[in-house]
Amino acid sequence: MLKINPNIFKAYDIRGIYPDELNPETAEIVGRAFISFLKKRSKKKNLKVVVGRDNRFSSPILSRNLKKGILKEGVDIIDIGQSSTPMFYFAVWRYGFDGGIISTASHNPPQYNGFKIVGKGAEIIGENSGLREIKKLAMLEEKKRRFSCAPKFRRLRKKSVLKDYLKFNLKGVNLKRFRGLKIVIDTGNAVSGILVRELKKYLPCKIYHLFPKLDGNFPNHLPNPLEEKNIKDLKRFVKEKKCDLGMAFDGDGDRVIFVNDKGKMISSDYITCLISQIILRKNFRAKILYNICSSNIIPEVIRANGGVPLSTKVGHTFVKEKMVKEKALFAGEFSGHYYHKDHNFCEAPLFVFFRILEEIVQTQKPISKLLSPFEKYFHSGQINLKVKDKKRTLELLERKYKRGKISHLDGLRVDFRDWWFNARPSNTEDLLRIVVEAKTKSLMKEKLKEIIKVISPSSV
Repeated sequence: MLKINPNIFKAYDIRGIYPDELNPETAEIVGRAFISFLKKRSKKKNLKVVVGRDNRFSSPILSRNLKKGILKEGVDIIDIGQSSTPMFYFAVWRYGFDGGIISTASHNPPQYNGFKIVGKGAEIIGENSGLREIKKLAMLEEKKRRFSCAPKFRRLRKKSVLKDYLKFNLKGVNLKRFRGLKIVIDTGNAVSGILVRELKKYLPCKIYHLFPKLDGNFPNHLPNPLEEKNIKDLKRFVKEKKCDLGMAFDGDGDRVIFVNDKGKMISSDYITCLISQIILRKNFRAKILYNICSSNIIPEVIRANGGVPLSTKVGHTFVKEKMVKEKALFAGEFSGHYYHKDHNFCEAPLFVFFRILEEIVQTQKPISKLLSPFEKYFHSGQINLKVKDKKRTLELLERKYKRGKISHLDGLRVDFRDWWFNARPSNTEDLLRIVVEAKTKSLMKEKLKEIIKVISPSSV
C-alpha cells in the first residue's frame, strides 16, 4: 500500500526527493487533496484551476499524475505547461481562476521536486493557511477514507500565458531608451530560459543569454544564485563583455540576483533601496516591506524618501500576507524575492529589472554608482550554524545580549547603537540562520565571532 511521507509537507510548499519521497502516486493524491480543500473553502461547484510545471526531469510525470487526481475530483484544468512561478501566479490572478498548483522544487538540486499551491487571486497556501489541512486529506487517502473512487472527469484545456505575462510587465516601459545597453541573463538551464528567449524579441538592447538550454539536471551550476559560486560565470561574463548589468534567475524564476558593471554580486538589500527610491518619487507615504534580517539602510532610505518602512518575517507567505493587510506597494526580501501590489502582491522580477534599466538610462550612471550611497553598513550575509536545540540556543543568546533592544518577530533580533544581529531558526533543518550588521567591518567580524562562540556549545 502507498505510504505518503509526511515530511514532504513543508512550511510554504510540498517538497522531497524523487522518487523516494515524492512520486507519481503521491502527486495524484496531492491533486485530489488540494481540490477537496479548495471545494470546501470556496463552496463553489464548478472550479477552474491552473496547473504548471518547471523543467525538472521528474516534472512531466508528476504534473501528469497531478492532473489525473484533479480531474477525478471533477474540476476543470487550465494547463499552462512549462512556466516560471511568477508566470503561474499571473495566470491564476490575471484570468480570475480559482487556484492552482505548479510542479517545482525552486532552487533545490535536480533530484528534488515538489508543488507550490495557491488559491484564488494567487493567494499562497502555506502551513498556516491550508497546507496542514491538505496534508491531513492526503494522509487519509492512504486509508481510503476521504475520496470517492468513482471518477468525475471534467475538461482539460491548454493555455499559453507567456506573451500576456510579458505584455503586462512591459506596459508603460519605453523600450527604445534601452538601445545601447548590454545585459547578461543567466537562467542556469532552468525554466526561465523560455522567458528570456521571448524577452529578446522585445528589448532593443544587447542581451547575452547564459545557459539557455532547458536541462533539468542543471549541468552548469545549481539553480540557486544566492550562492556566489553559482554565478561565477555570470560575474566573469559581465566583466569580459563590459556589460551594464547581469541578472540570474533561480530554478523557478521567482528570485533574481543582480551583478553590477564591475562583475560584483549586488546585495538584494541595495536593490530594495533603489526600487524604493524610484517608487516613492510618485507614491509619497507608500508602505514598503523588508525582512527583519535585512540591512538598516533599507528603512533609512525609505524614510528619507517619504515612505513608511515595515519589517516582516522571512518567507513569501508571511510577506504576501502582510502586504495585503497593510496595502503595501512593494516588498524586497534578502533572498532576492521582490513583490509588487500591481502584480497582486506576487513576485515581480521583471518589474524590478525594467526599473533598474530605466534608472541607468535616465541618470546615465552605471549601476555601481547608483548603489554606492547605500554601502553604509557592513553586513555579514546569512551564516548557517547547525544546532541540536534551536529554542535553547535562542534563549542563551537572549540572556547574553539582554541589554539590547529585543524583537521576536522572526527568531531573535537584538539591536545596539553600533550593531545588531538576527538569529532565525530554519523551518526544515536543525539550523540557526545568523546575520550581523555593524557600522564598521571590524566590529561586524568581532560580533559575529562572539555570537558563534556563544552558540558553539549547542553546535553539532
